[in-house]
Amino acid sequence: MTQTLLDTGPLVAYLNVDDQFHDWAVAQMKELAPPLLTCEPVLTEACFLLQRGGQHPADLLARLQQGAIEVAINLQGEAAAVEALMRRYADTPMSLADACLVRLAEVHSACRVFTLDRDFRQYRRHGRQVIPLLAPWPALG
Repeated sequence: MTQTLLDTGPLVAYLNVDDQFHDWAVAQMKELAPPLLTCEPVLTEACFLLQRGGQHPADLLARLQQGAIEVAINLQGEAAAVEALMRRYADTPMSLADACLVRLAEVHSACRVFTLDRDFRQYRRHGRQVIPLLAPWPALG
């Protein structure tokens, strides 16, 4: 079974009816089997963006409590690997949230990243493997 790793963009789009990708994110969420795996930096970014957009970040935490979303990385235990990724992609620059998701993609071989972030087209797991994406634009082209 393919595990879905959840990035900030689709999470915000799903919860914000005014987001340009809201309908797309809702349609995708209906098809995805929970839980969607993510990391605390994604949740932090999403809460910030939702609040800044006049939405309620508590709605996101309700999804976490319901089991639809699961925090699947212990940053303390993965700090060395995440640091290495951030150094490798320093020119991008890679955010902490992106680095955690790439690390999750390394840990979960049968996965895809649910994202709106085009930087994921550049990121590689284990240095050279393309990460499968669920995105509203072509993966590579």
